Amino acid sequence: MLIVFIPVSTPSMNPLQPGSLTGKRILVTGSSRGIGADTVAYFAEAGAKVVINYRNKEARANKLATAIRDAGGTAITVAADLTDAESVAAMFETIRAEYGGLDILVMNASGGMESGMAEDYAMQLNRDAQVNLLNAAVPLLSDGSRVVFITSHQAHFVDTASNVAVYEPVARSKRAGEDALRAVIPELAEAGIGFVVVSGDMIQGTITAVLLERANPGAISARQDSAGKLYNVSEFAAEIVLAAVEPVPANNTRYVGDTSDFTN
Repeated sequence: MLIVFIPVSTPSMNPLQPGSLTGKRILVTGSSRGIGADTVAYFAEAGAKVVINYRNKEARANKLATAIRDAGGTAITVAADLTDAESVAAMFETIRAEYGGLDILVMNASGGMESGMAEDYAMQLNRDAQVNLLNAAVPLLSDGSRVVFITSHQAHFVDTASNVAVYEPVARSKRAGEDALRAVIPELAEAGIGFVVVSGDMIQGTITAVLLERANPGAISARQDSAGKLYNVSEFAAEIVLAAVEPVPANNTRYVGDTSDFTN
């Protein structure tokens, strides 16, 4: 089955007003496709200077950057393997040189279901790399800036979620990453940096959803029947950009989609 992702969303889906983020500098990790691509496109449409980060999807990243520039926006592409500290450091040096700093960091990139990776790859990427990413980003952030970490209900509520076996290690690693990042919220707050976790239900049209459906046929439709609605990529991206600009919610958490099956 061929899954096609449209990197630039319909402008009418964007909850941000044109020009509302003029002058803001924003990095979205894993933004060459899917949720990350729609998120970075929304920011760019609102006037922000955006950084499209990718690991190996250079052609997709360049296509998105070109579309943003053709529409009058500002975008650069920066390759970085988040599990490689030197690669991450080089990415931030490029951002410093191009933009002088950051106002918003969206920690979107994650994984762990890829084939051929080390046994502990999920923990390397979803916990260790996220902590290093934030540590490396802090010198570029300033008072009034915002960090947004993207996760799933299946990971956020991992102790009460009924995950399929193939996703359990990913969910555990994502929760471990979230916990490690939450531990530094007081330090971020002292520096004037807001921190928000965006936890979403299964998102239709993502690679993760496709892999879960392949491992457990019927999982997506069963979850949709239970939740009543599943967000698609563009809808979820709209929630992420709002999390980056609206006041930090209670418990530093923005829930997207039904949570009743996880909290009962």
